[in-house]
Amino acid sequence: MAGRSLVNAGAPLPGRVPEHPSAASVVAAEIKGLMARGERDLARDRFGALVALLQRRALRVAFQYLRNPADADEAVQDAFVKVFLHIEQYREELPFDGWFARVLVNASLDRLKSRTRQQRWLAQPADEDDERRVEHVAATDASTERRLLARERWDQVSRAVAGLPDRQRLVFTLSHVDEQTPAEIAAATGMSAATVRVHLFRALRKLRGALGDDA
Repeated sequence: MAGRSLVNAGAPLPGRVPEHPSAASVVAAEIKGLMARGERDLARDRFGALVALLQRRALRVAFQYLRNPADADEAVQDAFVKVFLHIEQYREELPFDGWFARVLVNASLDRLKSRTRQQRWLAQPADEDDERRVEHVAATDASTERRLLARERWDQVSRAVAGLPDRQRLVFTLSHVDEQTPAEIAAATGMSAATVRVHLFRALRKLRGALGDDA
């Protein structure tokens, strides 16, 4: 994960620890125990259950950032690989769901940055024929233009989200991308609902400042 530490991703959060761990937290703790005992093959088999629990939601979150199914799938796979390789860093008294969400968001943003660099490198000046074709599409397919503008706008949002502090980025993603309520975010991260609201307020204020009043 370029420029980020999984240790920071697993750092303790202020607030309560949920009394009833999620299914993902229970399975993750089992996998960590197997790895600690050197039972790597059993841990790998058990990891399949963790993937099954989280993959659908993870793909939805990654797609919201990347807007491309193949890129989203690769980001999710990157996140799962990093989690398996660094499962010993997971703190069992904390919700695994929040830890995984951090890793996933960072993996998605890293892939977005990589894709942006690649697109810039591959970009070539358009010739006159290309320009005429673009003008034709813009004139005859307004829906295509709207989709392109929407994607460009979301790319701007994603870059702004990448600049948020870790907890604000996590809360914004769970709230506005994964559409979770403050109570659900609190359960997934171990924060209190009040702390969730504070981080969300600060994240939105910073995003509005970065994107303008229409953010």
